[in-house]
Amino acid sequence: MIFQRFVPEKVEAHNVINKVVEIDVAAIAPNPAQPRVIFDDYELSQLAISIQQNGILQPLTVRRRSDSGVPAASGVSGNHSPKQEFELIAGERRLRAAKLAGFGKVPCIVMETSGEKSAVLAIMENIQRSDLNYIEEAFAIKRLIEFLGITQEEAAVKLGIAQSTVANKLRLLQLSDEEKAMALRYRLNERQARGLLKLPGEMRISAIERISAGQLNTAAADRLIEEMLSPAVRRKPPPRKAFYVKQASLYINTFNHTIDSMKKSGIDCVVKKKKTDEFVEYNVQIPLK
Repeated sequence: MIFQRFVPEKVEAHNVINKVVEIDVAAIAPNPAQPRVIFDDYELSQLAISIQQNGILQPLTVRRRSDSGVPAASGVSGNHSPKQEFELIAGERRLRAAKLAGFGKVPCIVMETSGEKSAVLAIMENIQRSDLNYIEEAFAIKRLIEFLGITQEEAAVKLGIAQSTVANKLRLLQLSDEEKAMALRYRLNERQARGLLKLPGEMRISAIERISAGQLNTAAADRLIEEMLSPAVRRKPPPRKAFYVKQASLYINTFNHTIDSMKKSGIDCVVKKKKTDEFVEYNVQIPLK
């Protein structure tokens, strides 16, 4: 792949829209709907080294903040003491790496867009470039829904994906923080991670380790989870039904034994017994004193 080395123009403020311009890093505020939540220090350091050697090969995308209250050109190259007049749309890793590399200014494309559109663009840019892992995508969609106060269906329309895809990604957030981190660390794919939700919480870490150790593909991981799930479902047996003996003679003998025990203990009970072919009748008088 051949990268184009962008040479930023030095232009006046009224010409900056949709052009590559140099902007002070201190003049760029983070996107409140930034979809990326995990920044690997090692990867950032490697990107910083690359930027030091080759410059920033792809400009960042920013928008002018409507609430900055700053003259339009204050953050553009050639001015001093910039305030955060611009808000980042895309390029969080590049901005962080540029700061790490000691860059005071970065090339940016300034877009004319609203905060709502900026949030959507930030997520779309990262998802389309495959810059986010599936956990970050899930967080990004949740953030977008909360940020814009919209439904899953509306988020799906804005992102241009199926509503079922949105729902499936959001389900990943049901995993615990430890499970999310381990699924990524052990390189489980999205379907394997979602499959973990079938298991009780105490079994998921073991499943992650076994999937990784066996280098299982998605189908094999599904089979493993089903195998683990079967005994888990059976580990709590249904309540046992009470067992009742239907032989009347057993209860009669037990009753006679109880009466004998009462008499031996000094309780002078009076028992009248009547027996027919159909039943046995007892009349028992037990003194209370």
